[in-house]
Amino acid sequence: MTLEERIKSTIRDVQDYPKPGIVFKDITPVLSDPELLSDIVRKIAEQYRDQKIDAIAAVEARGFIMGGILAHELGCSFLPVRKVGKLPYTTLSEKYTLEYGTAAIEMHVDAVHKGWNVLVHDDLLATGGTAGAAARLVKQSGGVVAGFSFLINLSFLPGYARLEKEFGIKPDCLVTY
Repeated sequence: MTLEERIKSTIRDVQDYPKPGIVFKDITPVLSDPELLSDIVRKIAEQYRDQKIDAIAAVEARGFIMGGILAHELGCSFLPVRKVGKLPYTTLSEKYTLEYGTAAIEMHVDAVHKGWNVLVHDDLLATGGTAGAAARLVKQSGGVVAGFSFLINLSFLPGYARLEKEFGIKPDCLVTY
């Protein structure tokens, strides 16, 4: 079985979450399979190992899980991108839209060193709003967006095209629905 098939057979669909009409892709079964999780992180890391990645900017909350492991695997810094009010120090903030509302995220003002190559990571790409906001925070901080990494791409939503158009970068996604 391929890695993509293993991932798809493990992800759980949750109907009408967080609101009616949404089919939530639950990755918690993936996280409870240490061999699969390890294979996923190795696969993502392979795509970036030859680039000089200085940091992984991972989006709260599920992006933190693989983002932290990926930063360790690549030997680079981990930058938490969080919901408003969750970081203790001075922050930069960026608003965005998602498939079922609007929100904002923040990052510490000193998280990114000028010129750093930063990989933006999250578990799922839907509208591209969250990842785009994280990338804009990286750029505001003087960093370079080196890429976008996702476990899941919902291809029926505009996220992939949106990120490619705004940043000129094709997102890397392990599984596409």
